[in-house]
Amino acid sequence: MNGEKELTCIGCPLGCLLTVNMTPEGIFVSGNTCPRGDVYARKEVTNPTRIVTSTVRVQGGVIARVSVKTESDIPKEKIFACMEEIRKTSVPAPVRIGDVIIRNCAGTGVRVVATKDVEESCDG
Repeated sequence: MNGEKELTCIGCPLGCLLTVNMTPEGIFVSGNTCPRGDVYARKEVTNPTRIVTSTVRVQGGVIARVSVKTESDIPKEKIFACMEEIRKTSVPAPVRIGDVIIRNCAGTGVRVVATKDVEESCDG
């Protein structure tokens, strides 16, 4: 784990350009203007994770898809497996914000939840 990496911080709206130096003595972060930058950089170079957002098909809804997201971040290397599971999923209407759509997405232990209400279609 030696080397230098440049990152743009996503910890706050400032978007600081961070430089992360990885040496045998440790990880050294510079360029951050707040403590969140240091935390973000260390996590990004040791165990990168992401929140996944997407949509799922809705059967019998007034719209065809509902927006969804993972309740917490998942390991970056699990994103494609998570997206594949989301792509294969469909739910019946009605759907409510916060409804659990997938209980354990891609074996991460993280739930995928609806972020929008979708009513049932009247076209019965």
